[in-house]
Amino acid sequence: MAKSRFSPSKFSINEDPLDAVLRPPPDETPDARADRLRREAEAKQVSDEIDESLRQEKAVWKKNKSLFRLLLLGQSESGKSTTLKNFQLTFAPQAWAAERASWRAVVQLNLVHSINLILDVLAQELTANPLQRPRTGAYPYTTSTAAAHTALSTPPSPDSPTGPSFADDVPDISAPLKFTDKHALLKLRLAPLRHVETDLRRLLGAADDATEVIAGCREDMKTLWEDGVVREMLTRLRLRMEDSAGFFLDDVDRIATRTYEPSDDDVVRARLRTVGVQEYQLRFENPGAVDRSVGREWIIYDVGGARSSRAAWVPYFEDANALLFLTPISCFDESLEEDRHVNRLEDSFILWKSVVGSKLLRRCIIVLFLNKYDLLAKKLKAGATINKHLSSYGERENTAPVFAKYLHQKFREQHKEYSPEPRSFYGYVTCVIDTKATASTLSSVRDGLLQQHLQRADLVA
Repeated sequence: MAKSRFSPSKFSINEDPLDAVLRPPPDETPDARADRLRREAEAKQVSDEIDESLRQEKAVWKKNKSLFRLLLLGQSESGKSTTLKNFQLTFAPQAWAAERASWRAVVQLNLVHSINLILDVLAQELTANPLQRPRTGAYPYTTSTAAAHTALSTPPSPDSPTGPSFADDVPDISAPLKFTDKHALLKLRLAPLRHVETDLRRLLGAADDATEVIAGCREDMKTLWEDGVVREMLTRLRLRMEDSAGFFLDDVDRIATRTYEPSDDDVVRARLRTVGVQEYQLRFENPGAVDRSVGREWIIYDVGGARSSRAAWVPYFEDANALLFLTPISCFDESLEEDRHVNRLEDSFILWKSVVGSKLLRRCIIVLFLNKYDLLAKKLKAGATINKHLSSYGERENTAPVFAKYLHQKFREQHKEYSPEPRSFYGYVTCVIDTKATASTLSSVRDGLLQQHLQRADLVA
C-alpha cells in the first residue's frame, strides 16, 4: 500500500508534525505561491478581527460587570423618568446641558397635545349642544362626555405624552354651558395643530415648520386655555390638566415662540411615555463623599410601568445592585388606566410587596420614593377625603404630612414582613419636579447606596 505524504515515517523525531503539514510543497509554482500567500493573509486578517472583537467584548463585559446598576421601578406615571432626568441634571450637568436643546420638540409636543385634548372635548360639546341652544336638565354622562372619556383614557402611542388625569365620576350640574361663536372659531383656527402634533411625534427634533405654526397659534391657545366656559367644561368633566405630566398650558407665552429654548425645569417636566426597558449610562462629573473608583459610572434602567410592561422587569432583577421604587401618593383617589376597578395606591402596595419579596432581589438595596407630595397637598386642600378611598386610613387627620407619615410606616412594615432576609429600609417623601430638593435627596441616596454596596463587597470596613 502506498504511503501517505503525511505518514509519520516521513517526519524526523524532532520535527513538528503541524509544521510539516502546513509547509508548502517543494514543487510549488510562483503563481500557486502567490495565491497561497493571499489566502493566508486573508485568513490572518479575519482571525485578527475575531481576536480584536473578542478582546473588546471581554473588556466591555469586565467594565459593565463592575458598573453599579440601578433599577427604577413603579407603576405608570409614578415619576421614574423624571427621577432619571434629575440624576442626569444633578450628577452630569455638562452632558445634560449638551442635550437640553433636543428636548424642545418634546415640550412643544406636550403643549400641543394638551391643546388638542381640549379641542377634542370642545368639539364633542359643540356637537352635542349647538350654539345658542339652551341646555336643560342634568349634565348627563352620555354622548359627548363618554366620547371624551374614551379619548382621554386611551393609552397614548409610545412616543406621545400621556393625557391629564380623569376622575371616574362626572358631577350632576344642571346649569347650561354658554358656548358662543368664539368657541367654534377657536376650534377652527387651532385646527393646524392637529398636523403639528403628528409632525412633532415623527420628527422630535427637526420640526422648525411646527415651531412656526405653534408660534402663529400662540394667542388662540392662550384664549382657549383662559376662557371661562372652557375651564368650566373641564371642571365638569373632572379633567385636571394642571395635575398631568407634561403640563405647559400656563407657559404658552414663553414656549409658543420662534426662539424658544427649553429650560432645565421644562425638560424635567416634559413627558414621553416609557415603553419596555430603557438603559442609560450615567458618568458622574462631580466628586462625592465616597471613593468613586467603584461607582463613578452607573447603568440606570428606566422601565415602563403599565401592567403590560411589568413582565419585562424580571430579567433585570438578578444583576441589579440597587432598586429605586416610586409610588405616587397623590393617587389615593384614582384608578389604573388599564383597569378602572383597581385603585392606583392599592396597586402600588401590591407591586411593592412583590418587589421586596422577590428572592432575585434579596441582596438588592431597595429605596422608596413616596412621590408627588405636592399634588397630594393640593388635592387635600381642595377638599378630597382620604378615608373615602382608603378605609384603612381610619379617622386620622386628613392632611398631607399625616398621610405621608402613615404611608411611610405602612411601606416600612411591608418591607420588613416580606423581605426574604433582613435589610435596611430607606424611604423618602419627594416631589421630583422640584429639582433643587430632589438634588439634595439624590446626593444622600447616591452616597448611601455606594456605601452599602462597598460594604457588601468588603471594600470598606
